[in-house]
Order: sequence, then structure tokens, then C-alpha cells
Amino acid sequence: MTERGGTLVALLERAAALDRGGVRLLDRREAETFLPWPEIHRRALAVAGGLQELGIAPRERVALVYPTSDEFLAGFFGVLLADAVSALLYPPLRLGRLAEYQRQAARQIRLAGARIVLADRAVGRIIGEAIAAAEPALGCRTLAELPEAPARPVGVGPEDLGLLQFSSGTTVEPRPVALTHRAVVAQVRLLNAFWPDTEEVTHSGVSWLPLYHDMGLIGFLLCALERPAVVTLLPPQAFVARPALWLRAISRYRATVSAAPNFAYALATTRIADEELEGVDLSSWQVALDGAEPISAAVLRGFAARFAPWGFRREALTPVYGLAEAALAVTFSELGTPFRTRRFARAPLAEQGRAVIARSDDEGRELVSLGRPLPGFALEVREASGRPHPEGRIGRLFVRGPSLFSGYLGQPEPTAEALDADGWLDTGDLGFLWRGELYLTGRAKEVLILRGRNHAPEEVEEAARRAPGARAAAAVSHWRQDLDREALLILVERRRSASPEAVAALPDAVAAQVLAATGLAADRIEVLAPHTLPRTSSGKVRRGEALRLLLAGELVPPQPVTPRVLGAALRRSARAGRRGEREMAGGRRRES
Repeated sequence: MTERGGTLVALLERAAALDRGGVRLLDRREAETFLPWPEIHRRALAVAGGLQELGIAPRERVALVYPTSDEFLAGFFGVLLADAVSALLYPPLRLGRLAEYQRQAARQIRLAGARIVLADRAVGRIIGEAIAAAEPALGCRTLAELPEAPARPVGVGPEDLGLLQFSSGTTVEPRPVALTHRAVVAQVRLLNAFWPDTEEVTHSGVSWLPLYHDMGLIGFLLCALERPAVVTLLPPQAFVARPALWLRAISRYRATVSAAPNFAYALATTRIADEELEGVDLSSWQVALDGAEPISAAVLRGFAARFAPWGFRREALTPVYGLAEAALAVTFSELGTPFRTRRFARAPLAEQGRAVIARSDDEGRELVSLGRPLPGFALEVREASGRPHPEGRIGRLFVRGPSLFSGYLGQPEPTAEALDADGWLDTGDLGFLWRGELYLTGRAKEVLILRGRNHAPEEVEEAARRAPGARAAAAVSHWRQDLDREALLILVERRRSASPEAVAALPDAVAAQVLAATGLAADRIEVLAPHTLPRTSSGKVRRGEALRLLLAGELVPPQPVTPRVLGAALRRSARAGRRGEREMAGGRRRES
């Protein structure tokens, strides 16, 4: 084992040498492009040589802004082979929010300290304003614009920084999560140990999850690299437009492992028509991971029932828990067994922070077990003083394990707040342990505090979405001066297809659903146009930001994307990009 044995560089070189497996890319038409690991390695070496020729030094950061594509693969692995660090940024997804995207992208480029931004030609045409604002020393380039030069060997080690991914930004602005090679390799080896190949089964994965987030990048691409094996990737936008592509790919390639957040299982259940599943056989799907957001037992049951006729087995559904700061997974439910739920009495949960089994389904809140810690991980649920709670008491969740991040890059104070001296990470999540298994009740900063009781916004939102004509919802509590107390505010997006009558009735329908499900009476319900709620790059609703925008009178739907609007945005981006290039060129001349 060389000094690089515990690095992603070593995994890539091993996969290329073994010439086993690779990456299969599918497009919206289900046409495939297969890149074996040796080809990916060859393309990455060309990128590494170009970066080194430009003067990118070891440990310097390179921002990547790509959709799921062969260019992402060459760029990401090329940065690693140059002993540099990839800072993963999401591409512009909501064209009606371009101004917001430009600000966020510029902020992330600056936080990462990126010397150069690599992007494909389409993205590069759009992000000129972000580049001009962030002023990376070497600007923005496509892979084709890198100089041709042979890659030089590097001395990367396991404790070196491997990649930067940004936290989801649900409750605070996204932060640059610094992950070492050791942490990422530890995570992928832990995950791959859950599904070892046998004489009967060779495991493979299908994923539509974005590669700028850990579930897609680490959980699928890098796990396939470590095996090495084949992984099939679809663009996220293809799944959203046509969810059946996900299940069709699992069937077509006999995949055994796939994953999605809870919303995707709900979307697939309601949006996939029977005729789209002609010839589909889901019997190969052994592990259907569900994580990244609160999990609804009703959604899981609905998905299992909907696709049972096509061979899907309920015991494949596997609720999990993780976070970016842990390089992905922290707990797993037991594989191959039906997911577990329990109903807990509402009053003790809300009033005393205590888990008590409900006497009947009508009075209980159903929670999904997220399983037990991965090998090497430990959990503690702590009270406000920092002392561990006994089992069954709600508190703040702390985790410790082999794949934790080394900190938020360049942010010592937030790092010290999140990581204590003994290596425990404050996740910011609330929950409790019950018979050794983890149950979450919400985020500490997003708990609804009403009449002296704590309530989970997720339960309110799930009830609100059941109202006819509702699309998405956000529940927040805030101080109302006129009421002299905390009030419950529910922001609900209407469906685009909702009739005028359904929209007019939506406030009353939402109020009735929430009252029946939770016993809570809403003080105010605001009906919004589709896609108005602010979201993170992974699609989670930013509740606090939604409240801030509403109170400021700035919670408005995205701008319609017409050819004129898009053309104007492209022209602004081009002008800003050219201005930024001139300013950077002038700065380099002054330095010389």
C-alpha cells in the first residue's frame, strides 16, 4: 500500500488498472453513454495536466459547476489528480431565480477560495455575473479551454483535503464542508460493506441524485469507484420531468441499490403511469434508501403498494440518516426487513420532550425509525446543559465517527460551535433513542413553539399538502405583536392545475387538514403561486428565509422565463464576464 492508499486518487488508479466497471450516463431519451474507469482516468489526467500548466498548486481549490455529465467526471477526477480540491457548486436550475443564483454562486466561489471555475459551455454563458463578482484569479474556463500538458505526479495523502461540498443551507447560509480523503474513503468503505458481492448477486446502483451533493457523489459515484463497479447516472432534471425513467433504469440494468429523498418516492407514486412501466421488473432492487429529509411512513407505504405489481418488495425500503458534515450516512435501518414505525403520544412529545407509546393510532404521531449507527459511529442525545439524555427523552443529536468533516473551510467560529474538543458533531437535529434506534422530531432552529409546546413543522406541512390543490408548504411560528404570543403561519403553494374554486377554498381546506392531523389551529394561511417558496440546492424548503421574505414583502414567484428574459440574462452575464476578465487580466499585469 502506497502513501496514497487511503485517498481517492489511489481508488481511481486502482479502478483504472483493474479495468472493471465504469459510469453509464443516461439522457432523457434513455440513450446511454458508457465510460469505463480507464477512460475516465485518461480524461482526468488531461484535465490535471491543464490545471497544473495554469499554475494550480497542490491543495488549491477549483470550483466545479456542472450538470451530471462526462465533463463533470473528467473535471472532478482531474482536480484530484492535480492534488487540488474540488469545490462543488450547483448549476443554475431555476432560471426564474437567476439573480438569486448569481449572488449565491459568487458567495460560494469566494468562500471556497477558488482560483479557477470550471464549467461547461452552457453554464459558463449564464454565470458571468457570479464570476465577475467573485473574481477567481484564473476566471472561468471550459475543459476545452485548458492548456494541453502532461500531468505531473502528486503526493496527496489521506489527511489532505479531498473535496468541499456546501451544506444544504436549510437554516443558515450554506457553509463549505471540508472533507479529507480519509473521511470520504472511510464513508464509501462503510457503505460498500453493506452490500458485498456474492456468487449469486453482483451489486450495482442507479442514481438520479445530483453529483454536487454527497448522496449522489459519495453514495453512488465514489462507492462504485471503490468497488470498482458500474453505476448508472441520470440527470436530476430528467427524473423530475419524468420520474418513470428512474424505475425503468433500475429494471433495465438490474440494479440492486438506489436512493432518493422522501419527496421523490411521493412524486414517483403519484406521477408514474402504468403504461410507462410496460416491461418493468423491480425485483432486483434490494436496497431502496430514503434519507436527506424527514421521512413519511405514509409515503413509504404508498410507494410499496403502488409498485408491488412490478416486483418491488416493501422490505427493500431502508430509512437512513446522515448529513454533509459526516460525508453522508450516520445510521441505517436493518437491510432486508420492513421499515419500522412507532406512534408516540403527542402531549408528552410536545409538552415534556418525552417519548411515550400512544394508546391508539388516533392520538399518536407516527415516526419512522432511522436505524442504528454505522460501524465506528456513536450517537448521543443531549439536554441543554450538554449531559446525555436517557433513552426516550428528546434532545439535541450529537454524532461521532470515522468520516466526519475537518471543519467549515475558513470559518473557525462555526466549526468550533459544531465540533467539540472530543470530536462530537452537533447536528442541529432533535430526536431521541428508542431501543437503540434513532427517531428524529425536527430541526432545533425550526421547531414550532406554540402555547409553550414544541411541535414539528414537518407534521403540519404534511397535513397541509393533503388539502386539494396544495403543492408544497412551509410552517413557521413567529411572534405576533397584535396577538401578544407566538402564532402559527402556514405558507402553501397552490398547484398550477388547481381550479379557481380549489384555490379559493385552499385556506379553509389546509386549516381543516392541519387541525385534524395535529390539533393545531393556524393563525394565518398564505396561498402562494407555484415555486414561490425559497429552497436549498437539494430542494428543501428554507422556512426561516420564507418567513423573512414574507415579512419584508419580498416573497414573490420566480420571474417567467421567456426568450426575451433569458436573452437579457445571457447578455448581462456575457458583459459581466468580459468585464471580470479585463479586471483580472489587469490585476495580473500589475502583479507582474
